[in-house]
Amino acid sequence: MKKRVGLILLLFSVFLVPANPNPVVAQDGKDREYYETRGDIVWEVPTDKKVIALTFDDGPDPTYTPQIAELLKQYHARATFFVVGSRVNSFPEVARLLANEQHELANHTYTHPDMRRISPGKLAQEVAKTQETIYEVTGAKPQLFRPPGGYYSESIVNIAKRAGALVIMWSWHQDTRDWSDPGVKKIVNKVLKNARNGDIVLFHDYGGNRKQTVQALKEILPELQSRGYQFVTVSELMNHYGTKKVGQGN
Repeated sequence: MKKRVGLILLLFSVFLVPANPNPVVAQDGKDREYYETRGDIVWEVPTDKKVIALTFDDGPDPTYTPQIAELLKQYHARATFFVVGSRVNSFPEVARLLANEQHELANHTYTHPDMRRISPGKLAQEVAKTQETIYEVTGAKPQLFRPPGGYYSESIVNIAKRAGALVIMWSWHQDTRDWSDPGVKKIVNKVLKNARNGDIVLFHDYGGNRKQTVQALKEILPELQSRGYQFVTVSELMNHYGTKKVGQGN
């Protein structure tokens, strides 16, 4: 009986432990510090300027992306959208809307595959196809790549480099986990309580009902603006406020 109870508790512990929000690919034994000091991956940009980069993953979405774009316009905010190539192909008008409003479109693969299972060759094809799709729709070549799930390795870095892109993650203290529908207040509090100069904040504009994200932005944008923050794209954050320029060292 004791063995059975122990087994049940063990199983509960396995299923209740959340996925690591800050994954490190263990195959090569290299951690964040290795990539960050080399300038191969960026999580945030240390700066004394009151600037912050809002990023949105997995879109574009014909319902929620335009709502987010409208809110950003109200606060003179530019953001970076890490788009999925197949969705750009399905909703080109939404991608063009973002480009026309001077938001940055960046590469988030073509089909949003599981990065732990995809082969390097297949990933390279996904990245290249997304680069081409975004360029065909908007006329701008993406300079940034964010791997789905936040998984990274030297192989992923090199694939991005060959496509002319730099790998961008997000500030670990600014993962809103909005995809899990945690509640508007939790999303708002996550951003506002942790806001620092040079942050890269992670949101999603696709992946189910993103009403909570939209509602949270209605509180986050005016509050951060009242604190003196300027909302910039990731490339602007790096090129104008950081030491590494996008497109250099890639």
